[in-house]
Amino acid sequence: ELENQLTTKSKTLDELKQSLASNSNAEQTPESPSLRIAELCEMMDSIVSQVAKLKTSTQSILEQWRVYDEVYAEVSLMTTRYLYCIDQCKCPVVSQEALENQVKTLQ
Repeated sequence: ELENQLTTKSKTLDELKQSLASNSNAEQTPESPSLRIAELCEMMDSIVSQVAKLKTSTQSILEQWRVYDEVYAEVSLMTTRYLYCIDQCKCPVVSQEALENQVKTLQ
């Protein structure tokens, strides 16, 4: 009889432990999402901050590329002009006979 009572008390104790564990889980469950939401909010704030920094950096880089493009276009135009001038200033290859004729004409 004592053994039966001990078995019954043991079962009751196990049920109480399970009930307590499930109650603990039920109480922690509402806190867990709120903690997770706080974590997610912090992560979102961090991402927003990183995006803002990235936008600033990107704008700066785009401005530098715009300046580069302007300077490159200017240098390209100047180079084309100089090449044209050099091409126009080249003396044509003239034979010695033609030079002698020009010298006679000038005299």
